[in-house]
Amino acid sequence: MTDKFDKTPAGSPAGQVSVSKGATPAPENIKAIPVRHVGRWISGVVVIGLLIALGYAFSQGNIQWHAVGDKLFDSTVVAGAGRTLLISVLAMVLGVVLGVVLAVMRLSKNPVTSWVAWLYIWFFRGTPVYVQLLLWFNLALIFPVLNIPFIYKDEMTDVMTPFMCALLGLALNEAAYMAEICRAGIQSVDEGQTEASHALGMTQGRTMRRVVLPQALRVIIPPTGNEFINMLKTSSLVYAVTYNELLRSTSQIGSTSYAVMEMLFVASIWYIVMTSVFSVGQYYLERRYARGSLRSLPLTPLQRVKVNLAAFSNRPSGGASA
Repeated sequence: MTDKFDKTPAGSPAGQVSVSKGATPAPENIKAIPVRHVGRWISGVVVIGLLIALGYAFSQGNIQWHAVGDKLFDSTVVAGAGRTLLISVLAMVLGVVLGVVLAVMRLSKNPVTSWVAWLYIWFFRGTPVYVQLLLWFNLALIFPVLNIPFIYKDEMTDVMTPFMCALLGLALNEAAYMAEICRAGIQSVDEGQTEASHALGMTQGRTMRRVVLPQALRVIIPPTGNEFINMLKTSSLVYAVTYNELLRSTSQIGSTSYAVMEMLFVASIWYIVMTSVFSVGQYYLERRYARGSLRSLPLTPLQRVKVNLAAFSNRPSGGASA
């Protein structure tokens, strides 16, 4: 067995190999120079200039800004905001429940129930919400008396109060959109889940309640949050049926105090605040239902702030030492 000889030249440190005179030297490190995006700076300056001009125009307009602050928390305005929130929540709950029922009917193998659900969705998605509200409000013109034999009988004008007209108009219209959202969520669940449930002896109804709908919620929840935020704004249309919600409350104050634009600003502020609060709730609700589909959840805005603050505090204050 031959011995292994050390071929490292004498006098050179261990682990280093001498470079011959004719060898090519190692290339120098490339110094990357970032591209200057002049267009970004120009567009940013233009946008800032437009915002300054818009702010200056509003500051010079004939607007009584003190009236906005004085009426922002007026009891009439706060009560109107509460009624807006109430009618939005009730209409959304009723719309979701009816939408789930319509989605199941639409996917049913029974042609009658499937056709009735399709007809409902076709009608309520094809007509404007404003028109539907007016139809409910003027229902007494064609049905003066509501007569349910042996159960209930009353004048239609007493039954169709502004609250009832607003609730039915918003909820029944929302049910048509929620039916399509729920149908998409149900169809997103793999058919193998249903087949496995049936193999275990579960009925069709129990499979839908225990297996399909819980998995479909991950797809249903995000657009449902968007629909509720849209419902908060759409509720302003019930002004047409004399329901005293936020827009009507502020308009009444504006018509008596001659601060019409100022009260519209007050209504806008309240709508923005309510939609912003529920947008935050929607974000965390979507994040919760995304746990089953993502390996790691994205950082929340508060967590991002903490990470950025930690990175900024750990940044060395001095330059690199020689």
